[in-house]
Amino acid sequence: MRNGEQTRSNRAAGAMVFQSNAVMLLLVLAVVIAFFSITNKNYFSYTNITNILLGASTVGLLAIGETYLIIAGHIDLSSAHTAALFGVWTAILINSGMPWGFAILVVIAVSPLVGFANAGLVNIFGLQPFIATLAIAQVCQGVGFLICNGKSIPINEKTFVMIGSMKLLGISFPALLMIVLFFVYGFILSKTVFGRSVYMIGGNQTAAHLAGLNPKRISTILYVMSAMIAAVAGVLMTAKMHSGQPASATGSEFDAITAAILGGVAFSGGKGNLLGCFIGLLIIECFGNGLTVLNVSSFWQMVAKGLLLIAALIFDYVRRKKLAV
Repeated sequence: MRNGEQTRSNRAAGAMVFQSNAVMLLLVLAVVIAFFSITNKNYFSYTNITNILLGASTVGLLAIGETYLIIAGHIDLSSAHTAALFGVWTAILINSGMPWGFAILVVIAVSPLVGFANAGLVNIFGLQPFIATLAIAQVCQGVGFLICNGKSIPINEKTFVMIGSMKLLGISFPALLMIVLFFVYGFILSKTVFGRSVYMIGGNQTAAHLAGLNPKRISTILYVMSAMIAAVAGVLMTAKMHSGQPASATGSEFDAITAAILGGVAFSGGKGNLLGCFIGLLIIECFGNGLTVLNVSSFWQMVAKGLLLIAALIFDYVRRKKLAV
């Protein structure tokens, strides 16, 4: 009886912790916005808010894949270089005369190969996800530089580049797509059998096996999904910059991971949601945008991002300690 009561007590405490996390994240976001609004009167303008959302679109898309994988007990360090690779390839295909719509379909259709490569190294050869995806990241980065000789590839296809600049109600298409995908994947994660399976394999592999789940198959699906979302991010980056650039997304994977962990996704797996990740993403982007508005050196911004990642990991550690009590 005491064990049952203790279990229920721990679950109730866990629910309170995660609810308080969401409230605390919103408070942090409010403080960040208030601080930079005081220091610069144009910070909280509609134009700057839309700029923040546009700037968040690439990292936000990568964060969706990272959230699923981290909840499942995995990680993907290749997502940013995957995005850059397929962004460059999109530019090459369009410049070769291929219709831009078909070029997009081609790169998205090929992108699962990167996901299968990651999954194969992890599930077949038993490599740790961190090492396996880091190796694939290096391969993607190298191939991206090779196919364009390390140079950016300008695109003159006006219809394609409009994807990165067209707006609805003042909000850019990349930002709108990111928001829509957060809703869609958030619903899948929280309301479907597949979503519950993702939580189960990340929280308890033994229980997942007993429930008839195949963790390797599910993780393969997640790696493929992450690669495809990264390819979409790469296409949007290319449209926004009017060119394919092999180093365009360097470091974005760490921003995506920071957003997920800061948003309440447990680095050990099994816990978290995309709503928290989205709030974490807004905190990071609002903070970075504010530093830019204040003309803070890009080098100091790199330091700030590193400190944010450390803070997110410490936050995750404290949260897990509270849940273990």
